[in-house]
Amino acid sequence: MTPTGGISALTKLFSTKPQKIISNLLIGADTTMKFPLNNNKGISSLAVITSLVIIALLFMLPNYVQSTYALHIMILIFINIVMGSSWNILGGYTGQYSVGHSAYFGVGAYTTLILMQFRQIPPWYGVWAGMLAALVIALIIGSICFRLRGPYFVLASIAVAEIFRVSALNLKDITNGAEGILTTEIPPFTINGTVITDFASKVPFYYTGLVFVLIVILATWLIQHSKLGYFFQAIREDQDAAHSLGISLTLYKNTALGISAILTSLAGSLYALYVGFIDPTTVLSLELSVSIVLICIIGGIGTIFGPIIGALVLVPLSEALRSNMVGEALISSGLVSAESKFGNFLTENLSHAHVLIYGILVVVVILFMPDGVLGFFRALSAKKHKETV
Repeated sequence: MTPTGGISALTKLFSTKPQKIISNLLIGADTTMKFPLNNNKGISSLAVITSLVIIALLFMLPNYVQSTYALHIMILIFINIVMGSSWNILGGYTGQYSVGHSAYFGVGAYTTLILMQFRQIPPWYGVWAGMLAALVIALIIGSICFRLRGPYFVLASIAVAEIFRVSALNLKDITNGAEGILTTEIPPFTINGTVITDFASKVPFYYTGLVFVLIVILATWLIQHSKLGYFFQAIREDQDAAHSLGISLTLYKNTALGISAILTSLAGSLYALYVGFIDPTTVLSLELSVSIVLICIIGGIGTIFGPIIGALVLVPLSEALRSNMVGEALISSGLVSAESKFGNFLTENLSHAHVLIYGILVVVVILFMPDGVLGFFRALSAKKHKETV
C-alpha cells in the first residue's frame, strides 16, 4: 500500500467516524486492519518473488563479476541506498525535512574508526557504539529542534550539522582535526577463533552493504505497514489534526528521528571502514546532507523503492562525471569535437561540475516528476491502464 493510499483511507475514517478512531488510537486498538493493505494478492506475490530473485542474484554477483570497479560502484550504491532510506523515514514518512543528516553519518563513521584506531576495539562492536551514539544525539537534537516547524526546522538541522563539522575540526585530540583518521588495518572477523573474513578485498564490504540495505528496507516496510507508520504519515499530512486525535507529536517525531539516525550511522560506519579515511569535510559536510536528500527527491519521497532508484541514478552519474566518462563518450562518438570550445569545456571542467549537473537534474525532476522517478512511472503506468480499460 502506498503512503498516499494510507493517508486517504486514514482521512476518510477520521472524517466519517472520528469518535471511534480517536478511541481506537487512545486504547491502542489495531487500526491498521481498517486499511486495504493488500488489494491484489497476485501482484503482491509477484513482487515478493521478484524481490527474492533479485536478492539471490545480488548475493551471487561477486562470484561472476571479477571487476573490482564494478564491486566498488555496487558498494557505493548500497551505502547511498542506506542513507536515502534512513532519511526517508524522517523526511518521507514523517514529513520532517532534515538537511543535517551528515551529523549522524559522521557520528557513525567517527565512532567506529576512533574505537578501532585508538582503542583497538573491532569495528563490529564500534558499529553498535556508533548506533547508540547517533540515537542519543538524535534524541537530544530532536528535543530542541522539533519545537520548530517548516523552514525553521530545516535551518536548525543545517546548523546542527555545521556544529558537528566545526567541532570535529577543533577537537583534535579526539577526531584528529582536519587531518582526519586513516585506518591502517581492519582486524579479521572471527567467531570462536575461526576467521570468517579478513576484509582484504571488496567482497566482504559488498556483502556487508547488501545486508545493511536489506535491514533498512525491511525496517521501512515494517514501519510503513504498522500503526507507527500511519502515525508518521498523519503527522506528515497535518500535524495539528494528528495532535488533536491524540497522537503525540514530540514522541513520534523523536521516534522517527531516532530510527533514521541509527540507520544513517550504519551507512557512516560502513563508509569509514570501506574508504579507510574520514575527515570533517568528507563525512560532516553540507554537501553530503544535500546528497542524502537528493536521493529521495529524485527516486521518490515516502516510498520504499524511491531511495533505491535515486541511488541507482545518482551514484553512476556521479562516478561518470568525476571520471569524465560523459565527456569522453560524447567526444569519442563524434557528437562533440574535441577541438571545439564545448569539447574543451567537457574535457577540462565537466569532472568538476557534478554539483551543477545535480542542480539541473533536481530542477528537471521537480518540474516534470514532482513525485520522483518512481512516481512518474507509476502515474504513466496508471494512465496506460486507464486507456486500455
